[in-house]
Amino acid sequence: MNNFDLEERTAKFAEEVIDLCKKMNITPLNRRIIDQVVGSSGSIGANYCEACEAESKKDFRHKMGIAKKEIKETKHWLRLLVKVHEEHKDACRILWKEAHALLLIFSKSIETSKKGKE
Repeated sequence: MNNFDLEERTAKFAEEVIDLCKKMNITPLNRRIIDQVVGSSGSIGANYCEACEAESKKDFRHKMGIAKKEIKETKHWLRLLVKVHEEHKDACRILWKEAHALLLIFSKSIETSKKGKE
């Protein structure tokens, strides 16, 4: 996989989150966490796709900013998922690191966009 194909990379990330969550039995304790982490991880790529179709640099930054918020939310839910499923700590850590790498990439992209003219 090309690490710079962000559309594919974000989709793959969400798929890996789904694959991990499919290994877990749903309980009252983890139901909300699983729903949230699956939702926020999928929203990263969806918002990135919207950013790629932005009508202006301002619109691009806005949509990338939403994607960044979803990344941060995903990192939060992954942390809580470990609290409920310590047996998946290593897998969650790998996903958390990928989310952090995406956060750095998206932050840099927004920063670079601000340097250009509207």
